[in-house]
Amino acid sequence: MEYVSTRGGAGPVDFEGALFSGFAPDGGLFMPQRIPSLDRDTLQSWSRLSYRQLVKELCCLFITPELVPRNTLHDLIDKAFSRFRHKDVVHLSRLKDGLNVLELWHGVTFAFKDLSLSCTGQFLQYFLEKKQKHVAILVGTSGDTGSSAIESVRGQKNMDIFVLLPKGFCTQIQELQMTTVIEDNVHVFAAHGNSDEIDEPIKELFADVDFARKHNLMSLNSVNWSRIMVQMAHYFYAYFQCAPSLDTTPLPVVEIVVPTGAGGNITAGCIAQKMGLPIRLVAVVNSNDIIHRTIQHGDFSLSESVKATLASAMDIQEPYNVERILWLFSDSNSHLIKTLMEQFSVSKSLKLPEDLHRKLSETLRSCSVSDEDIVGAMRRCWEENRYLLCPHSAVAIHYHYSKPARAHLHQKFSCFSFLSSMPRCCLAPASAAKFQDALLRAGLVPQLPPEITALTTMETRSAPLERGQDWAQKLREWIEATTQRW
Repeated sequence: MEYVSTRGGAGPVDFEGALFSGFAPDGGLFMPQRIPSLDRDTLQSWSRLSYRQLVKELCCLFITPELVPRNTLHDLIDKAFSRFRHKDVVHLSRLKDGLNVLELWHGVTFAFKDLSLSCTGQFLQYFLEKKQKHVAILVGTSGDTGSSAIESVRGQKNMDIFVLLPKGFCTQIQELQMTTVIEDNVHVFAAHGNSDEIDEPIKELFADVDFARKHNLMSLNSVNWSRIMVQMAHYFYAYFQCAPSLDTTPLPVVEIVVPTGAGGNITAGCIAQKMGLPIRLVAVVNSNDIIHRTIQHGDFSLSESVKATLASAMDIQEPYNVERILWLFSDSNSHLIKTLMEQFSVSKSLKLPEDLHRKLSETLRSCSVSDEDIVGAMRRCWEENRYLLCPHSAVAIHYHYSKPARAHLHQKFSCFSFLSSMPRCCLAPASAAKFQDALLRAGLVPQLPPEITALTTMETRSAPLERGQDWAQKLREWIEATTQRW
């Protein structure tokens, strides 16, 4: 299994090469040169596996045993999930009105990103120890990525991590989960800007090939292929839990509703679908609706500004993983993707070619959800189930509540048409406990676990990045100073 850039100017590289890269050297993103195809017998066999076992099977498809022996790979994955609070790692809650909620937030930071980043941290440590190498990890976060990335590598002698958080755009709990980690290898920056603005200095440093090579710079954002790979397990597990039977021909289809920000999770779903998993995907966004407009109208263009919403981790205008999705639906046409992405980089506006848009819109559904919709879904879910939702999960659950009441009824909504009788699973990316303000706005009472309550009494540490400063230069200086002690 080798990996190539979506823009065709880098690769092929093996899994280790893709793991230690951020963006590919040509500005693209690494993807498998070949997507494995799974037959019916394999799917039926996998249907009996636990979530942990599904992760192992999927990783074995994309990591050769020459790079990581199978027993070692399995041990790394077991170690990655050892800190999860739920014995099954993830959990499906079956609620009223056919609502299936796949809880992906039972890791250390109460967010779904713990799943992929805990594994990625183990993979990194394996290769770094083997080669006696050190890396500098550069991460921008809109909420949950930063704390999950920090927890995956904290205290490791082979890695230093530099995290940029958008000051005032994360919840207090999200920010404290980053700033309370006092470790020599953890460096947190509170930037006075939004999620898209903090991505700019990160891109600038990765584009400086000499600097990136000198300091072994890499990313743990969802530009990193390893995260996409592990996240594919969500879709297989959701399918096997919700499909009525695998004894029918053709296999039943399950609709999976995905709260979508930077697009890494929905990209994993698209690849699972390409592998032969019979799922229908729905990308549900908040008021920052670039992915919805892309799917509905082929309009991949920035709005005037990022809108602050209750689902703050999804307040993103430039979802970089759309490039991977377009590459998939263009039949790996790297020349086309390079042309489109270079055009977008200059103009921040792109109209998809008609054929590419047609393939995209035939495969993906989408919808945009307002803060009022989010609050309404949170209230209804509590009233009907005594079940608290985080605002990001509520984006998906609003979609579920908007379906027709009668089975087999076709109903035209502002977003799209769909058939209600299909089994459906909504992905829940974070615990409600992280979003007290949203719960209070919905008139609900937060239920805080002791791990989160303790954060408010802990020491914090971060460095400010003020408006008007050259953030890229500040990061360069900090990374230079840190790497001198390696």
